[in-house]
Amino acid sequence: MSDRMRQIVDLLIAAVIAGTTTFVWQFATGSAFLALWLGTLFAAMYYFSRNPWGSLKGEQYNEWIDDLYDEYLP
Repeated sequence: MSDRMRQIVDLLIAAVIAGTTTFVWQFATGSAFLALWLGTLFAAMYYFSRNPWGSLKGEQYNEWIDDLYDEYLP
């Protein structure tokens, strides 16, 4: 499977997580705001754990940031 297809599948899974979480929390708490906030949070946590920075080059960005930290931080 290509990297783009993996990213699309990750987006679809994140959408299912967001929808399911929002539905369950709305039912449990009655608060639409809290439910939507939590659904978005959980979907973002899943997606960005799989695709850092939302990019196919996310690992390179993380390495660049780590190198920058190493250069400027004690």
